Amino acid sequence: MAGRLEKCSSLMGFALLCLKMVTSSKTAPEIPTIDQAYSKLSNSITVEWTAVPGATSYLLTAEDGDTVIETMVASSPGTVTGLKAATLYRITIRSISASGQSQASSPKQAKTGPRAPANVQVLFDSGALKASVSWTPTEGAFNYTVLASSESSQRSCSTALSSCSLSSLQCGTEYLISVSASNDAGSSRSSSAATLKTVACAPGRVTIQEAPPGHLSVAWSNVELGDYYVAFVKSDDGLEVHCNTSLTRCHFLSECGFTYFISVFAYNTAGQSPLGDVFNYTTAPCCPSDISAVLVSSDRVEIAWSPVRGAELYETKAIAGYSVVECNDTAPACTLSALDCDTKYNITVYSFSEIRGSNLSCSSHYITTAPCSPEIKHISKDAFSTINVHWRSTNEGATYTVTAQGKKGLFQCSSTGETCMIGGLPCGSVFSVSAVAETQAGKSLPSYSVPLETVPCCPVGLTAAQVTQSIINVSWTIGTVAQTYVTVLESQIGQSKCHTHQNHCLLGCIACGINYTVALKAISPTGLTADCAYQSYSSSACCPLGVKLYRLGPNGIRIYWQASRGSANYSTDLHGSKGIFTCVPSAGLSFCDVTDIPCGDVYTVMVSPVADTGLKLTFCPKKIYSVTCSGSTLGMVIYRGKRNDTVSPR
Repeated sequence: MAGRLEKCSSLMGFALLCLKMVTSSKTAPEIPTIDQAYSKLSNSITVEWTAVPGATSYLLTAEDGDTVIETMVASSPGTVTGLKAATLYRITIRSISASGQSQASSPKQAKTGPRAPANVQVLFDSGALKASVSWTPTEGAFNYTVLASSESSQRSCSTALSSCSLSSLQCGTEYLISVSASNDAGSSRSSSAATLKTVACAPGRVTIQEAPPGHLSVAWSNVELGDYYVAFVKSDDGLEVHCNTSLTRCHFLSECGFTYFISVFAYNTAGQSPLGDVFNYTTAPCCPSDISAVLVSSDRVEIAWSPVRGAELYETKAIAGYSVVECNDTAPACTLSALDCDTKYNITVYSFSEIRGSNLSCSSHYITTAPCSPEIKHISKDAFSTINVHWRSTNEGATYTVTAQGKKGLFQCSSTGETCMIGGLPCGSVFSVSAVAETQAGKSLPSYSVPLETVPCCPVGLTAAQVTQSIINVSWTIGTVAQTYVTVLESQIGQSKCHTHQNHCLLGCIACGINYTVALKAISPTGLTADCAYQSYSSSACCPLGVKLYRLGPNGIRIYWQASRGSANYSTDLHGSKGIFTCVPSAGLSFCDVTDIPCGDVYTVMVSPVADTGLKLTFCPKKIYSVTCSGSTLGMVIYRGKRNDTVSPR
């Protein structure tokens, strides 16, 4: 009959497992052979073996010296769980069938893997795009592997220490960070994943616009993981400003002629994005503002201004109607030539740079050229020393100044019309006459000069002296510039004229006792005539006719004559060797008596009219008489003839 053996064991707090070995007459199953035993997890070991015929299950046993853990499995492979991590176990297996169970197989040693690391910490270096991962060391672990996974990439690092660095992480990426420990038995499960968000990538598609001038608009594209953005703008003089926004655009004030360096960063809790492209934007050069006219003439304008920031070249343009004049220069000055006179020009100075081109926002200035030069049409002489100058002009609102300049001085007149008068010009002079127009814009060039000659100067000291009864000598001093003279003696009964280049002239055919007008004209070599003097002159009374002498006793003579036309006073002179005897008749008488005159002498007798001034004329004819002492009482007067005297001009 069969005997029965019962055995009970208690394993590490597990429920009491009682195995009964029953002795019977049936054969137990074969002993299995373990092919391999390994650990995939820190609390289990997996066993693989060759199946035993007739076995319905298998009993796996794991012993570490302190505890024994058995697990019933149906087939290979089988896993013993509830083990300690990183512990070396002795593994055996028994096959079980209806006939019973086999003996334990030959043991196989296997070690459980380490536990997953705990307290995983991640520190992110945004500048280097690197993460430092640390954890609490796990017992029995020889090595640790850190894995950073994202949708697009993976990064890993391995170490035997308790920290590791993940480098070359990508910006704008969310990583799951896990750590696993490993030893000679295998790897642990990964630790609970930690989330790491890297810094956002630098914003792209950055655009810069300046509209209107003085305002910069900076725009960019949105980036992943970017919470907000900061745009930095730094000018080339070192001044920097920035804008903080959750949008994708910022606005900045700008100044002309500066180069701005622009960069945009994205920010999140991880920090600042990497530096992207640095853009530079140069604003348009500044416009000249202190433009001043250095010189304005009828056909030319010179302007200058202070240099402005950012300008490499200046473009100056002057526009008047359809007329356009340009000049380009690197210097802050320009001369606009070939302009129209008395014309208002719209002048603009544009600053130019190679990068930005011309600044077309520069303001214009209006400059009017100086007036056109007048054209003298003719000069008329209104009086002895006065001229009227006439000119032609097309200027608006101009004042004209006419200048007559010569050796004897400068004379001027002004007018807003087309004629003006200059008086007081000295005689005998040559002048150059020109006209200048003047407006607020300036003065014109002088007109072409017109020569002007004034009439010759009149001589002074005009005198008229009667040489004979029918001849008058007119004399004067020489006048300036005069080449010849014309003397005219005119009365109601006729005229006498003399043309000479000397300073005196004899006028004949003069009637005695007549009032005359003496006129003198001075004539220049060019034919200009000056009417110099008008003077009244009365010719002397006519010399008496029929002069006769009669004897009045022994010592007396009566001189008798026939009076000429007109009333006149007479004087009688008798010149002899024994003396000069004179008698003056009473008014209205035509004789006078000389008493106490010696006889026996020859006398020269002249009866002359006496001028109002008391001057006795000496050109009347002289007669010679011989007075004898014999004869009657009346005596004897013998006519001896006329005395011949030569008459010469005085």
